[in-house]
Amino acid sequence: MAGGGGPSSGAVAPPLNQAFGYGIVVGLGFLFAFGMILTTWVLKKYNNEQQTSEMFNTAGRTVKAGLVASAVVSSWTWAATLLQSSGVAYRYGVSGPFWYASGATVQIILFATLAIELKRRAPNAHTFLEVIRARYGALYVQLAASSIMLTREGRLTHCVFICFGLFTNILVTAMLLTGGSAVHTVVILVIILIFALTAYATGTELGSPSAVYDRLVSAAASHPVEGNAGGSYLTMRSQQGAIFFVINIVGNFGTVFMDNGYYNKAIAASPVHALPGYIIGGLAWFAIPWLCATTMGLSALALEGSPSFPTYPNRMDPADVTAGLVLPYAAVGLLGRSGAACTLVMIFMAVTSATSAQLIAVSSIFTYDIYQTYINPLASGARLIAMSHASVVGYGTIMAGFSVGLYYAGISMGWLYLWMGVMISAAVIPATLTLFWKRQNWIAASGAPVLGLICALIAWTVTCYKQFDGVLNVDTLGSDIPMLAGNVVALLSPIIFVPLFTYGFGADNYDWASMAAIKQADDVGPSAVSAAVEAGPGDPAGFVLVSPEQDMVKLNKASRLAKWLTVFMAVSFLVLWPMPMYGSAYIFSKPFFTGWVVVGIIWLLGSSVAVGLFPLWEGRQSMIRVVRGMLGKKTNIHPAETVVGKTIEPEEMAPEQEKKE
Repeated sequence: MAGGGGPSSGAVAPPLNQAFGYGIVVGLGFLFAFGMILTTWVLKKYNNEQQTSEMFNTAGRTVKAGLVASAVVSSWTWAATLLQSSGVAYRYGVSGPFWYASGATVQIILFATLAIELKRRAPNAHTFLEVIRARYGALYVQLAASSIMLTREGRLTHCVFICFGLFTNILVTAMLLTGGSAVHTVVILVIILIFALTAYATGTELGSPSAVYDRLVSAAASHPVEGNAGGSYLTMRSQQGAIFFVINIVGNFGTVFMDNGYYNKAIAASPVHALPGYIIGGLAWFAIPWLCATTMGLSALALEGSPSFPTYPNRMDPADVTAGLVLPYAAVGLLGRSGAACTLVMIFMAVTSATSAQLIAVSSIFTYDIYQTYINPLASGARLIAMSHASVVGYGTIMAGFSVGLYYAGISMGWLYLWMGVMISAAVIPATLTLFWKRQNWIAASGAPVLGLICALIAWTVTCYKQFDGVLNVDTLGSDIPMLAGNVVALLSPIIFVPLFTYGFGADNYDWASMAAIKQADDVGPSAVSAAVEAGPGDPAGFVLVSPEQDMVKLNKASRLAKWLTVFMAVSFLVLWPMPMYGSAYIFSKPFFTGWVVVGIIWLLGSSVAVGLFPLWEGRQSMIRVVRGMLGKKTNIHPAETVVGKTIEPEEMAPEQEKKE
């Protein structure tokens, strides 16, 4: 079981042979493919769903909160979520898992506000890049029903953000593949619970928080952590951990706010469910890296002196830590071959689910922002879905080869994780202001990301050159201080460039109309998609339409709530919780460490309910309808008299239908 970091990484004998690995990859891969084909067939036959281009890319814009949360957790649970977080726990102790989890949770929570604004401003959009094109190329010339001509300014700005969007997807996909593959959400949660209970309750190697605590104290005595309070692994005061925290926050702003996959989920969500979906998803995801790394990273430290640990009697090689091998080594130390098998399944599930989100993100960009915009503006819905399928296959093939090249070049998952913010975070502020600030002009929107990227690359390489006396290689460029400089400059430099270009070249006074004018694909209509759901047992007809005006009332209310709620939660994760412990240099006592672990386990159980059971409860009526149909019983489903742009909500009835009842 090998991770990224180059073919020479690690000399430990693998606990599983290649046949087992191929069995997992090929067997589970085939099983998933068959399952999705079967699901599509069942939904088409018994739930009246048809795979149009709109349905393929937006899921009919009716996804509920539980499924949105589950999709967010699934796509945000990368190989790095499990492997990189365990590595920082091994390096910095208990602070590492928290810095990783909090530094990547706030982006999902804050994105809830952006999701609401997207649905308010552009209810029929397919991608965020389509919104960019609509705003900065707003002087459309109508050529035909669905054909437009972009202005030069709109085309330039659109292409800049296409590049940054694809940069993001390429980097994320490369990290997933070089990290080793990995997770379907529920399976991962179960395996993390198995590891946690083995380490802290039932295992023979450790078996309790007290045993782990004692070994961490011994580890700090024999090899103290430089920059940690008292050299301890049991403190939030960690100098290197704080540096990682900043890099983590900056990089993950880029990979959330510039990843079209997260906009896809916002677009697919029904208006009333977008905000709770992202809030629930962010809170549920937090427990995954926090508990996983607190268990596996600390278990690796605690077990290094045990014969069960793969590197015994030596400590782990730093290259193996960077490559993401802390978790699999700890798993083998805790459970032997069973631990290795659990790790392989978990990593495979994580990579497949997160990669699927990246494939759809790239597919939608290629279909709507490249093919339909610049190649075939009059493409039919059938042609659009064919292009979507072709782009999935093409992108998957290209990234497989690219990731193999990175592996043999010695570019590891950990290196890419630290570097991603340098490449993509300069576009975060201009992208966000596109939906929030009517004054930003096209020059600021297109110029700030490019100049920010240039400045970030200069800051990254010059800092490395100064720190390492002119030595520039993979190792020196991947060190903390140069990465910190590049990431911070990337995210913050547009704060200077955006107002400079906006007021220097004349501020806009945008009215948001061109965003609202974005149309759905031409294959949407009453015969193509049933936008109906059951209203409840008391409604024999079973269907209720909610007007766009009612949707907008809900979105306006959600927008006001989102701004306050998301800021409060972000401040809680970044300041109110960790900073008092960091400032006081508190070293955990044994009872405090025990409580820390127990809270993590309880939180993960809550996450399991949120993303495992809650979506099933929300979809119970559809599942019952499908089961009844499969059993040959009569169902209430029928094609609805649907108006494009309207959505269905079982919780409310239109006034006209209430009168009829």
